[in-house]
Amino acid sequence: MTMPIRVNLDVMLARRKMRAKQLAEQIGLSETQLSMLRTEKVRGIRFDTLAKICLVLDCKPADILDYDVDPADLYLADEN
Repeated sequence: MTMPIRVNLDVMLARRKMRAKQLAEQIGLSETQLSMLRTEKVRGIRFDTLAKICLVLDCKPADILDYDVDPADLYLADEN
């Protein structure tokens, strides 16, 4: 099953001419954790982490996260 939320963090890093390692250091995440987020291998993100990313990259959450509309998402909770 694919996740309807896509992470566009690499796009924002490129726009800001920043390396993932620099971002990880500034927000207090390990490079491994940030890599997992960038490659969409996580099931969630803490709001405080998202806020730090937005602060450092001078962006909004919508610049980093995208959503592919799928009505089936209403029923995902029933499967877990």
